[in-house]
Amino acid sequence: MLLLALTLTLLAVSVRSWSEGNLSGAELTRLYSSPVYKAERMKRPLGSSSFMIGPISHSGVRVTLADGSRWLIHKGNNYGVSSQTVVTSARHMSSDWRVVKVGDFQGRKTVGDFVATGGSDYDLLFDNCHWASIRMMNQ
Repeated sequence: MLLLALTLTLLAVSVRSWSEGNLSGAELTRLYSSPVYKAERMKRPLGSSSFMIGPISHSGVRVTLADGSRWLIHKGNNYGVSSQTVVTSARHMSSDWRVVKVGDFQGRKTVGDFVATGGSDYDLLFDNCHWASIRMMNQ
């Protein structure tokens, strides 16, 4: 429980909802404590390119919660302040994202578990968006 509280505190600045602005306090705690029922590993072309070839792409995990809301958890260099793994509302994901793998988590993991598994640090070769999204799906 202490670890979850610490994670929530450290990652508070990294979570944004596109429609409501920054989440904080009770909203943030509620989101991080929310059970994940479905997770989809997703990929899209990197930057403005129109093609994906292996690591020349961006990946993340879109999670679905009990209330039907969907959130994208993804990692990138300088994405967040205290963590490079961030959570954003999936409502504004472009149509370029493609589902690569689907997982049924049946509420056994929370959004906070996914963020923690994604990791706070970023390394282009050894801890990038692809490695983070694979770890999230395999937890």
